[in-house]
Formats: sequence, structure tokens, C-alpha cells
Amino acid sequence: MVFTSPGPIIWQFGPFALRWYGLLIGISVLLGLNLSQFLAKKRQIDPNLIADLALALVIFALLGGRLYYVLFQWSYYQQNPWEIFALWHGGLAIHGAILAGLATTWFYARQQKVSLWALTDVLVPSLALGQMIGRWGNFFNSEAFGVPTDLPWKLYIPLENRPLELRQFEYFHPTFLYESLWNLLVLVLLLNLFFRYPRLRPGTLTLVYFCAYSVGRFFIEGLRTDSLMFGSFRIAQVVSVVGLAVGIGGLLWLYYWRRNLPDVVPADSRYNRL
Repeated sequence: MVFTSPGPIIWQFGPFALRWYGLLIGISVLLGLNLSQFLAKKRQIDPNLIADLALALVIFALLGGRLYYVLFQWSYYQQNPWEIFALWHGGLAIHGAILAGLATTWFYARQQKVSLWALTDVLVPSLALGQMIGRWGNFFNSEAFGVPTDLPWKLYIPLENRPLELRQFEYFHPTFLYESLWNLLVLVLLLNLFFRYPRLRPGTLTLVYFCAYSVGRFFIEGLRTDSLMFGSFRIAQVVSVVGLAVGIGGLLWLYYWRRNLPDVVPADSRYNRL
């Protein structure tokens, strides 16, 4: 099977264009909102809290993902400052979006006096769902691909999208597909834990997400040709190692030392919003 992008644009009329990247983000947000509201009801959390938080999460996650990407590609954007705002060209870093989303959720939880971890536990399955869908935006944009390959499931990349040093190659690892499938597995894992173990300690699903996503991203990132770099290190791999360490450490804190995670409300009022 050879993957070949039909191009980033679905429909265009004059200067106006409907792009796959934006459409997939919109679909991810709508599906994620409905999933998290459904999960919130199962945990006796007011689903309106999720609806009220959703818009702020979308805005600040997009800003955080873009800012993170631009900072690590500053040499390019310093020369092309107008491209900073061209989100339709791609260039969103999921780790930046996660950090911004976590900060936004913390402020919101404080304001509403509801558990941060109760909220994040019903949000991370939607995050995995959104990543699973959103990675196909990379496919349509012919970006975020891996090193050259002749595997049967190779990805064709147009000449203008290939790195200069790899222009003689036509086919590359479809890392967008690898990560999409990995996020599907993460989603299945999180939902299985959610429904099978309804009395998990607050923060458990969030920490499991950190562990599971970080493991997959670390190995997939090693195949990519466009990694954000800090010296000789791939930033996403460094952050994945940190994410895995935080996840394992947090799970030990919860289940080995039997302690609650630091939160914005007392432990006995975590689920007091019906």
C-alpha cells in the first residue's frame, strides 16, 4: 500500500480555502467535547464544566502548540515572520499544546473549585482521540514524515516537500500513521481503565496517558526527518523521557506510597460538582 496525499485543500473559491488540517482539528474538537462530557457524567462531574472549558482549551492549546514550534524553529520564522500566523501550513507541536492545555485546566479548576485531576482524567481520552485524528492532517500536508523506506506501506512525498538532502528519495516512513495508530491504542487503554476500574485514584488516567503516549512518541520520533532539535537532541524524545518519568513517578506516588496528587481542592471534595 502506497500512501499519497491528494493535497492539503478540500475546496477553494478565490482566496478562500477549506483545508483538511483545519477540518480535522474541528472534527477532533467536536468529538472530543462529546466524549469528555460523556465521561464526566460517569464520574458525577457536571458536563457543563467541560463545555465551558473547551473553548479556552482549544484557543490556548493552539497558541501553546504554535508558540512551542515557532520557538524551536526561530531561525526560519525570524526570516519569515508572516509565516508565524500561517497555521494552515502546519507547524503545531503537541507537547506545547499539552503544556498550555494543562495550565489552562489548572486555572479553570482553581476558578471553579473542582479537582484538576478529575478534569484531566476525563479529558485525556479526548486528547488521544484528537491526536489520532489530527495526525492525518500531517498526511494531507505531506509533512512530519519519516526517513526513506521501501516498505509496502510507504508514503509518497512530493519533491517540494522533501528535505534537500533526501530529494533523490520518493518514499518515506508514514510516521503520521504510526502515531495515529499508537494513539488509537492509547485511547483504547484509557477507556478500558476508565470503565473497568471506576474507583481509580484521581490523576491515574492522566499519568497513564503520559506514560503510554511518551513511549510511542519516543520511538516514532526517532524515524522523523523534521524533529525539533536542541543541539544534537530531539526535543520530542527528551520531553517523552520526562513525560514517562513523571507518569511512572506519579503512579508510584498514588499506588505505592498511597498519597494523593497535589490538587486545587481538598481530596474529599474532588467530585463535588454534579
